[in-house]
Amino acid sequence: MKRRQFLTASLAASAVVWTAPAFALISSSTPRGNYEFNRTISREVLENYLSRAITMQGLLSAVGNTQDNIRMLKHIGARYMGRSICLWGGESKLLANFELARKQMALVRAISPDAIFEACIFEIVSTEVEQVPVPDWTFTALGLPVEKRNFRYEAILYPPSQRSRNWSSTASVPDVSQTETQLWFYFLARSYIDLGFEGIHWGQMEIMNYNDPHLDHYARIFALVRAYAAQHARRGMVLCNAHTPGGGLVRNGELLLDFHAMPLRLKENPDKAQDATLEVGFAESIYLHSKGGRTYSGWTCEHLPYLVELDNWGVSKYPGQPRQTAGRAVKGASWLWGYDEISWYANQSDAYRAQWLRYAYNWVRKTDPSGFVEMPGSRGVVLPLGHRTWYFANNPSPAVPEGSGDENIIYSIWQSDKHNTV
Repeated sequence: MKRRQFLTASLAASAVVWTAPAFALISSSTPRGNYEFNRTISREVLENYLSRAITMQGLLSAVGNTQDNIRMLKHIGARYMGRSICLWGGESKLLANFELARKQMALVRAISPDAIFEACIFEIVSTEVEQVPVPDWTFTALGLPVEKRNFRYEAILYPPSQRSRNWSSTASVPDVSQTETQLWFYFLARSYIDLGFEGIHWGQMEIMNYNDPHLDHYARIFALVRAYAAQHARRGMVLCNAHTPGGGLVRNGELLLDFHAMPLRLKENPDKAQDATLEVGFAESIYLHSKGGRTYSGWTCEHLPYLVELDNWGVSKYPGQPRQTAGRAVKGASWLWGYDEISWYANQSDAYRAQWLRYAYNWVRKTDPSGFVEMPGSRGVVLPLGHRTWYFANNPSPAVPEGSGDENIIYSIWQSDKHNTV
């Protein structure tokens, strides 16, 4: 299953139903940590946000029930909403999604005045990008003559001899060394900052810089984006992260990112059907391997703080089965009992999900003090039961009848977490 299918599902689920919650809140989680920052962020404040991070894919695209999402996020005390606008290709819908996000941002601010909402710039561009006009200010920022034209798909890609990885016949991986790619990235980042986003996930950065070995091109784009954020972002800063299987991006001792991110990279437990564990060094896991250096905010670290999340990418030909079936290797080293991580998780029983999420959170915190689990809140999935295509952590109610009820275990885990209680 391709990520484009998740985009289609998110658009299909985008109607906002404004109904009252079916039950009154008994209590809510109010994190007592410090969330103040301006132009730079301390490690303490950064980790306070990471300790209250949750994946809310499509929150700013009105996926699910907006009112109940606000209720849930206030209840559990969420402060960093990952992937809250998350488009995989589909650039022809980009400008319409910007306008929807503008309206949604005014609503979701009710979660908390210090909440951070994350946008995504992924390792994909499709032919639909040629339907998006290039604003004059994009050319000006990069010191180029202003032209009246749309973005050019071919000019964003790697040279033909280097196009070894395509997402489809009409979508491929951008090459950050290309001027057109830098125009595209700057356009997206500045647009998201103007919409009120204070976090940007930059996808798989390490597959877009084959022609940028010294990170000069990335450094230029990040400098432009950060300079704009310093003047126009709500608190003078945009927090940048990306999936970094290599441990992170460091240039002359300077960390390009404010924090790192990776999938959890779960390992099947062959002694118990459907069980999964965490292990240092398994697959491309980041545990104990996050690179350090000097951050944009000025502090240094041996290991940059990071988030790990339940990732999504599809389902194998053998759903529900281990990677090895009757001596036959199932392709895809990251498959977990035949599924991606979030689909595997969502397809487990209520009791197992509660037990496993607490296990994962505690394991990461004890194994690597730099790591934090980004809780599952809203994410595209592949589920055999009911043929659902989306996971919601919300408590089930008339507003969200398909809710998993996992918000209660998230609330409990965060309430018992001693990291953010000062």
